[in-house]
Amino acid sequence: MYEATFRLSGAGGYAAATAGTDARIELWCNDHCDLLHVTDGATEETLSRVRETLGVREAIRESGELVVVTERCLKERDPQHVERYLRAHDCLLVPPLRYADGAKLCRLLALDPAALTACYRDFVDDGFDVSVEAKREVGSVTPDAPLLTLDEVLPTLTARQREVFTTAYARGYYEIPRGTTTAAVADVVGVDRRTAEEHLRRAENKLVAALVPYL
Repeated sequence: MYEATFRLSGAGGYAAATAGTDARIELWCNDHCDLLHVTDGATEETLSRVRETLGVREAIRESGELVVVTERCLKERDPQHVERYLRAHDCLLVPPLRYADGAKLCRLLALDPAALTACYRDFVDDGFDVSVEAKREVGSVTPDAPLLTLDEVLPTLTARQREVFTTAYARGYYEIPRGTTTAAVADVVGVDRRTAEEHLRRAENKLVAALVPYL
């Protein structure tokens, strides 16, 4: 099997709901409605955009994350939904669909790499701004981690969380003894100490929660 991840910019729908925000959306389609997982900030703004487009049946908020069940399925309103292209070229979608920075990320499988190429060409012909994020041959699938890649293990940090965490690491915050303080990190990033510590804790929590199951 062969796998490719396509990024479709300006794809509308949930992609548009993430434009200009740090929000990330994961979508599981159930034909009659959609199940969404929204993370990394701007959840209320994203929820408002989804409500205007498809309606919201239920929304559950917890720790900066949002789970949404929509009233209708996006496919009903999107004549260029990705399944149309998959069916034409005998490709398979690896759920969930992901949306970030105004773009749709589609992870596809095919028995023949030519099918992925044909699917890409159809996206281009229909006016999508499309790029190939990754492409590889899949040699095996194991029960404990099917098609696992680094992208699936590592969590998505917000821009600020990433900045604070990488600054702290680069300046020796995690060395023994520590080479810097959170106050110094805050000065570099341009926020107050408490804000820097909050971003750092959230980043650490995400990273630890993502890695512990694989230890």
